[in-house]
Parts: sequence; C-alpha cells; structure tokens
Amino acid sequence: MSENTPAPTIPFDTFMAVDIRVGTIIAVDAFPEARKPAWKLTIDFGPLGTRRSSAQITRHYTPETLLGRQVAAVLNFAPRQIGKFMSEVLTLGFPDESGEVVLVMPERKVPNGGRLF
Repeated sequence: MSENTPAPTIPFDTFMAVDIRVGTIIAVDAFPEARKPAWKLTIDFGPLGTRRSSAQITRHYTPETLLGRQVAAVLNFAPRQIGKFMSEVLTLGFPDESGEVVLVMPERKVPNGGRLF
C-alpha cells in the first residue's frame, strides 16, 4: 500500500483497538544517537501517567515550541528500542509536502489522557 492509496476497509472494532490518546509534552531532550534527527519527548497522559517517545520532528519544532503542547499518540503499540532509548508511544503526525512530520494536535486544550474516538 502506498501513501497515495487508501487502506483497505476495516471494521470499527479494529479501529477502536488502537488506543489514541492526548497528552502534554513536559520535556524535550536532544537525541544525537538517532539515525535521523529526532527529539526525545516525555508526554503527560494525565491519569495514565507519563510516557516517552522518539519523534523525528526537528525540522518544524524546537524544544521551546514543543513544551506545553498537546499531541496525539498511540499508547498500545509495543515499546520500541531506538538505540539506547525505549520509545513507549508513537507520537502521531502527517507528512508535509517535503515529507517532514507535522504533529496531530487538538484544536483546543482537552484533558490529558482523553481518547480519540
């Protein structure tokens, strides 16, 4: 499947199996060991606690513009080892015209830990 081809139709229950939540970025650290430029994010998901994510978003975002920003992330993927860093959630975004990630964010502040549905 290419990015220009729609994915196959799935039942609603399959979509609901993906746990997409909103959280606030509370820390941003450099990730010089990453193969592609990335930030190490710590995200507060309210009652679900904090989780960490490696995000290749250095082109559009600095630590200053990320701190305090709410983002969407998948919480129920298996953690992924990236070098010496364990990425616990997948921070979501869309590619811009040059393929750089633009984050998915709520249009206004919502409670951390809220689920997308």
